[in-house]
Order: sequence, then structure tokens, then C-alpha cells
Amino acid sequence: MRLNIVRSKNSSSFYVVKTVYVDGKQTTKVVEKIGTLNEIIERIGKDKDPYKWAKEYVSSLNEKEMQEKREIIARFSPTRQIPTGEQHLYDGGYLFLQKIYHELGLDSICKTIEKKYRFKYDLNAILSRLIYGRILFPSSKRMTYEMSSELFERPNFDLHQIYRALEILTKETDYIESSLYKNSIKQAKRKTGVLYYDCTNYYFEMERAEGIKQYGYSKEHRPNPIVQMGLFMDAEGIPLAFSIFEGNKNEQQSLTPLEKQIISDFGLSKFVVCTDAGLGSMDNRIFNSLEDRAFVVTQSLKTLKTHLIEWSLSPSGWSVDGDNKEYDLSALDENDYRDTTFYKERWLNENNIQQRFIVTFSFKYRRYQRQIRQNQIDSAKKKIMTPSKVTKRGSNDPNRFIKSTSFTENGELAVRQHLMIDQSVVEHEERFDGFYGVCTNLEDDVCTILSVNQRRWEIEECFRIMKSELQARPVYLSRDDRIKAHFLTCFLALIIFRHLEKKLSFSFTCDRIITTLRDMKFFDLHGDGFSPAYTRTDITDALHDVFGFRTDFEVLNNSKLKAIIKLTHSG
Repeated sequence: MRLNIVRSKNSSSFYVVKTVYVDGKQTTKVVEKIGTLNEIIERIGKDKDPYKWAKEYVSSLNEKEMQEKREIIARFSPTRQIPTGEQHLYDGGYLFLQKIYHELGLDSICKTIEKKYRFKYDLNAILSRLIYGRILFPSSKRMTYEMSSELFERPNFDLHQIYRALEILTKETDYIESSLYKNSIKQAKRKTGVLYYDCTNYYFEMERAEGIKQYGYSKEHRPNPIVQMGLFMDAEGIPLAFSIFEGNKNEQQSLTPLEKQIISDFGLSKFVVCTDAGLGSMDNRIFNSLEDRAFVVTQSLKTLKTHLIEWSLSPSGWSVDGDNKEYDLSALDENDYRDTTFYKERWLNENNIQQRFIVTFSFKYRRYQRQIRQNQIDSAKKKIMTPSKVTKRGSNDPNRFIKSTSFTENGELAVRQHLMIDQSVVEHEERFDGFYGVCTNLEDDVCTILSVNQRRWEIEECFRIMKSELQARPVYLSRDDRIKAHFLTCFLALIIFRHLEKKLSFSFTCDRIITTLRDMKFFDLHGDGFSPAYTRTDITDALHDVFGFRTDFEVLNNSKLKAIIKLTHSG
């Protein structure tokens, strides 16, 4: 800052001015009007030199600014229009994501890829913006490019370069995954003793099936082509690797190839694979019985052979962990054992593979299942009143309880239908209430095996985040390479977000964290820094405490912002 004196015929006015840069252009800004010569003399007295005092005053302001203690006075006029196209708000929530991005070494991974292909654009800038955008403002690639200009650090690439980068990212997906894993274990130990695997699918806003976009069973019951994703997650809920495959392929066949890739590229060999019943095919179980691997698979009791179903549902022969007593469920008072989990186990030998079959029972779980079913039956009864709503009968659809009988007025079979609740279906399902089955080749105690299986919900949570908060679907891309790159950026965004949740000790919901980051906007003070335009909350305090910098002062001056940005670029 410097002193500027504007002299007129009758007086002189003293101003504090400074040179600032707005949108890359240099301009002079009035920081403060000290006053006229007469006002200063009246203020300091006639015995002091007003010119010398004014210079000393400016020097004191510069000293305070160096100490980051000078108060900022922003001057606005109710009669002055803002210039057309001038930006006033900036997004700052990405700074926390950027810190994790660099801690995981994604910038270094991009530099290695750039050296390999020798292209001109900045792959690191493109990938980082695609990831931040997927979390903060999920949208199309064009909109992501446009909205990236609202970050403190503007994009240094063109839109067409994003699409070129997608092709490279697809080619280097395996390298990015394996390098990311190796970088992550340098930051903290990964819990890879247990790996969880699951599949889901994503639909396209188009009708033509081609390439990897094929018609298959949509988990969202959409009549559109889909692609499928297989995902491995470690025991802390951090994604490890993924694969994209055709929508019409059997998802059971996706596990082994991706697992072989993990063994080869990640240097992992000893682990337990935990999956649901749909992915626990006999081939997958056999593969995970080799070398130092093992499996824990949910087992559907309804699909077992008759003698195993009878054994599983029999009221006798039940145990409780830490108790040598044998229990008969039919002789127990539900209120006395409402929080107790009972179990029984036996070994099975099928297809030359030894499996330990564990069945659990809980009165609390039985009450939960029966309440869910009653809600579905109530829904089915309402649908009976409107027959046109009774269509497909899926395994979890309320329509499965509805049966129809065709008749005429004389009671003969005909086209007309009578709808009613099929009580036999209700009774059949009630037999299995409270029971849960697991197959494994591990010989650990039952509680350990069950605790491994109970964490499968976290991989389902990963898919929920990708579909809801990250809005990974619907997909509008058509080329296979760009589709795969789209899901790579979604996968990387999920990894960064899960690391963020871990840093926050999983203390806040996904929705609250993302909403907070999206709301962390800053108002430009035209050269004097930025003022937070968000509400300080327990989450913003936690973010600042964990990452070691603060953006919640009344003014974030330019030097402080530069220091924060530099910090977020460090690993």
C-alpha cells in the first residue's frame, strides 16, 4: 500500500491505495480515504507535519498487513452497478479434496502418464477437476468444465482436451488403480486382510444397445441399456479396484478376473473375499480356496437341499457364543432372548470343496423381517384395489403376495380376474424369518466370521454414494472408452470421499459432508481477499482441525489463501 495525495484548487485529499490484480489485470484500488489536509491537521494537531504523519500511517497499515491483522474495509455503493460478467463468488470446498488428491499422489501418477504419451495438455488439472466436480457439482463434462472456473484455481485447459484425456485415462486405468493403492499404503496401513466384492449396474439415457451398453437385468428396473460394475473394497470401506463389463453378462464371472488383477498388480496374495449369495458361485468359492485365500459367502437358505433346510430351521441344537449350553428355540421366551444371537454349524462337502455352513437366528431379526413383510402385504392389499398396478412379481416386490384367479359370472374359468393375497406365499416366507446363513472355508470362531460378513453393508453404501451423491448415472456418453473413463473418475471421487470420511472419523453423514463442501463459497473483496459466504458449523470446524488450515476468518486475505492452496498441493 502507498500514500496517494489528490490536490485540487482549494484543498488536498489523502488516500491509501494499493495495486491489485482482478481477473489477471492490474488496477489501483482505494483502500481507505484518510481525509483532507484540514481534516488531518484537526485530527493530529497543528504542531505535527500532516504529510509525515500520513506516510507513517500507511507504513503502519503495511506492517499490520504483513502480520495479517489489518482490518479490511470493503466499500460498496447502492448506486454503482456491478460490471457485466464479473465473478463474485468462488467455491472453496474443493481445497479439502485437493489435499487428499495430492496425498494419494494422483498428481505424480498423471505426470508419469504425461511423460509416456507426451501430449500438450495438463492431465493432472483435467483429472482433478473431473474428480472435484463429481463430488461438488456432478454434471456433464461440459458443465464440469464451465463450473471449474468457480474454483479459486481456474482451469488451464480447453473443453476438447477433456475428451482427449478420457481416452488416455481408459488406457491407463490399471496403472492408476495399482499406483493409487501403493501410494495409499505410504500414508496409512490398508486393511486388506478382508476384501468385499459386489456388483451393480448403471443405465443410459438411450435405447440402442451397442458395445458394453447392453440390455440386462437393471437393479433399478429401467428399460434402458446398462453397463455393470464390479467393485472390491477393503475392510475400512475404502474402494480398491473396479471393473466395467457388458450389461448382459453374468456378474458371477466378473469376480475372478478382477481378483487376479489385484493379486498381480497390487502384490496381494493372502486375503478373505466376502460376497453375497448371488456372487458366491461354486467356481468363485473354489478359486478362493486356493493358496492363501479364503471366502465368506452369504448362503440363501431357501435354495438349499431339503434336508439342509430342515436342519437349518430345526428348533434344536442351537448355541450361544461363550456358553456351552445347547438351546431349543421352541422352548424360549422371546422377551428374555430378544438381543441374543443363536447359531449352529456343520461342514458340507460339495464339488470336492469343504465348506463350513453357519446358520444364525435372532428374535430381533425375526421381528424386523415380519414388520417389513407386513408393510409389503399392506401395500399389496392397496394394489389389489387397482389391478392395473399389479404387474411384475419380483423377489422383493409386494406383488409377489398377490395371486389372481380367472373366472366368469357362472364360476367357470375365463378372462376376468379376481385378485387376493396368496397366504401360502406368506406362510412359506415366514418359515425363514430370523434365520441367516453363511458359508466359509475359514476355521475361525463363529463371531469373527459373522463380524466379517456384517460389514458387507459398506460396499452397498459405496454404490449408493456413487449413484446418489456422485450421480454416476444416468450416463450420456456413447463411446466405450469414454464410458470407462467416466466410471474411473467416479471411482476415484469415491476413494477421495471415503478417505475424507475416514479423516473425519465417520462422524458425519455423507449427505451433510457433501452439502457442507458445496456450500463453502467465498465472496471476492476485489483485491483484498475473500470473505466466507457459508455458515460455520461443527463439520466446518472438524474439516479445519483435521486438515490444519482455516478458511473461516471474516477475511481470507490473498497471502493466506496462497499459503492454503500451496498446502493443499503438498503430499
